[in-house]
Amino acid sequence: MIPGIASRRRFSDLSEQEILALAISSEEDDSRIYLTYAQKLRADYPQSAQIFEDMAKQEDQHRRSLIELFRRRFGETIPLIRREHVAGFYSRRPVWLIENLGLERIRDEVALMEDDARNFYLNAAQRTTDAATRKLLGDLAAAEAVHLKTADRLEQKYLPEDTRSEEDRVAHRQFVLTWVQPGLAGLMDGSVSTLAPIFAAAFATGDTFQTFLVGLAASVGAGISMGFTEAASDDGSLSGRGSPVKRGISSGVMTAIGGLGHALPYLIPHFWTATTIAFIVVFFELWAIVWIQNRYMETPFFRAAFQVVLGGALVFAAGILIGSA
Repeated sequence: MIPGIASRRRFSDLSEQEILALAISSEEDDSRIYLTYAQKLRADYPQSAQIFEDMAKQEDQHRRSLIELFRRRFGETIPLIRREHVAGFYSRRPVWLIENLGLERIRDEVALMEDDARNFYLNAAQRTTDAATRKLLGDLAAAEAVHLKTADRLEQKYLPEDTRSEEDRVAHRQFVLTWVQPGLAGLMDGSVSTLAPIFAAAFATGDTFQTFLVGLAASVGAGISMGFTEAASDDGSLSGRGSPVKRGISSGVMTAIGGLGHALPYLIPHFWTATTIAFIVVFFELWAIVWIQNRYMETPFFRAAFQVVLGGALVFAAGILIGSA
């Protein structure tokens, strides 16, 4: 049994007092989450940050209404009960995870939060027999249901079309600088630079497993090197390229993937079968590089294709010539 599961209460076993306490703590958590998003976005997206601040104020108003009702019915002492104390109760994704995934992901997460809260209040209202409590919980469910409409109104207030377009443009640029550009550089380095050692080893030895080991070593080594180089080259404070850790991870992982793509086929013991599959993988790797350059870096397709194919062909030919010598 997973530790801690047995100690959780089922929602159906909670008293009305505990349901109200759970609602209060949930509203407190959601208000803090919105404020955290606002603080995260304030520097680059001030208008979106204002929207989340206003939504946090609404959650705080819900909390005060719930506390006032609790005092009237049960007194001053509110039991300590939170989401994690109730088995099967909805949870929130970690803020540190969501806030690093960009503006649109945060907006999507807020929509999920409001839907979860609405369902909770509907279930809670069905569980209570007190008319005033039932009415308040029903009102809160309705309020959560219209929160997205409220968010739309706030967007119209704080995010006119030109402002939203500018924030979306900034978000896209940040995504490209932090994730796409380092990842593309890593994929190009891993896919192209490992062609020579892998195919040189293949044609020199004719041994598929030894070729795989060479490819594995080259890919992992290049990934580690590219990751640390990217992370150490720029802390992002002046260039605006974002977290060096994120860039290092993107570059390092994509470098390793680029090399492993045409190294893994050499786990197949038959040389020409493995080599043929490796050729096919290289083709798709180079095509992926061209697509990313065209899609995110706005490089004309034929220019990107010419650059990548020419570079890949030269390195590939060098590897075969050296391995066959």
